[in-house]
Amino acid sequence: MSRYRPLFARTTLEHRGALVPFLVLGDPATEGWVDRLVAAGADAIELGFPFSDPIADGPVIQAAAARALRAGASVARCFAAISAIRSRHPDLPIGLLLYANLIMSRGRDSFYGACRAAGVDSVLVADVPEAESGPFAAAAAVVGIDHVMIAPPNATLDHAARIVSRTRGYIYVTTRAGVTGEGAPADRDLPRRIATLRELGAPPPLVGFGIAGATDARYALAAGAAGVIVGSSLIRRILEDADQVDGYLMSLRAETGRQAPIATVA
Repeated sequence: MSRYRPLFARTTLEHRGALVPFLVLGDPATEGWVDRLVAAGADAIELGFPFSDPIADGPVIQAAAARALRAGASVARCFAAISAIRSRHPDLPIGLLLYANLIMSRGRDSFYGACRAAGVDSVLVADVPEAESGPFAAAAAVVGIDHVMIAPPNATLDHAARIVSRTRGYIYVTTRAGVTGEGAPADRDLPRRIATLRELGAPPPLVGFGIAGATDARYALAAGAAGVIVGSSLIRRILEDADQVDGYLMSLRAETGRQAPIATVA
């Protein structure tokens, strides 16, 4: 059974959202931080494999990938790191956000098999559009991996329905089109978008791309999100002043329990 199911059952019972940090595997600047994030209250973790052309990522995560590649990161080392994380955290949902070339260079079936062996729960292939996602979703399903897709703000109703039909575990709702990073303006249509996805039968929505702090998290949760994914702002804080990260995470964690729903416009 997917580890996301008991996670969201628990957060629902606790009347709060999930906090999901993102890190790039192999980045020396954030090595060892998964354990610290879990200790600080992370409900799940999302991990990236370093890639030379991360088209969905902004400058902070691009720099993390570049550091990892310079340090000798490889797909094999990333899987070894995931296996070690899984051995320490048997119940932690672990998701991957990566790019199709990394999968295809190893062979699709082989890659998803390695995900299963390492203890991965979900894979999101950032540069594969819904129309081309069928083979990836099928390969994931064979080994019991959740195939996650992004629901962008510009998706039509028909497109959103197709995305939902392909998605398992959770659906990644972005606050904007474009790349990851901080400073995204509040998506005023987010409550409506999340309500529509839920009506279409989507799995729990996690909101990312632009979650820079407590205010953004509060808005996303009030809009109906089941949780938030935070990457760029977390990595930046680790680089600038690691001592401030625990306080930052505590502020985000506090917001996950303060959900005052925003009324959607009919």
